[in-house]
Amino acid sequence: MRIQGGLAAGLLLLTLCCFQLGVVGGAEKAAAKKKNPADYTDADLERLSREWEDEEERGDPDNYPPRPKPQPTFDPSKLQAAGKDGAESILKESKKGQTLMVFVKLAGNPPRPETDKRTGFWEESLRQGGILVQRYIVSDDKAIFMIQDGSDAWKMKDFLIEQEGVLEVEIEQKKYPGKKPFKPKMEL
Repeated sequence: MRIQGGLAAGLLLLTLCCFQLGVVGGAEKAAAKKKNPADYTDADLERLSREWEDEEERGDPDNYPPRPKPQPTFDPSKLQAAGKDGAESILKESKKGQTLMVFVKLAGNPPRPETDKRTGFWEESLRQGGILVQRYIVSDDKAIFMIQDGSDAWKMKDFLIEQEGVLEVEIEQKKYPGKKPFKPKMEL
């Protein structure tokens, strides 16, 4: 019995000592944090500098390796349901989530400012329709639309070929003719 009492007293004493050391150590750290910066020693400044460098290395996203984009899953059963548009469906599914360029050629050789005005209107219309695009003018009668989700390119193509003045739309080296190219004006 006496041994058990001594053991309990020893554990109590050990717990109190650990508690005191923890509180004293914590108090010293708290005091160091509230220390006036003018009173910092060279050792304090060196420690602070190391802490900042460690935090910068851990927290800077540029230090992380780039994550590869997950590839979309492909379901062959959807192709059978697609029927004759199977090849286009395969292409559309394979471009999902990838950046894609769509080339647009305007009819009638318009001057560059007119091309800029027309393609700017189409770009805004596509954005309002929920398709994120960026437009680049390549020449007086040609523009590139960069689309963030390649699977939306065919929706964009359907919109563009219906626009007046579009000669052709090209996606992945396949050309789609415009339905309303300009008719040349006859001058008298």
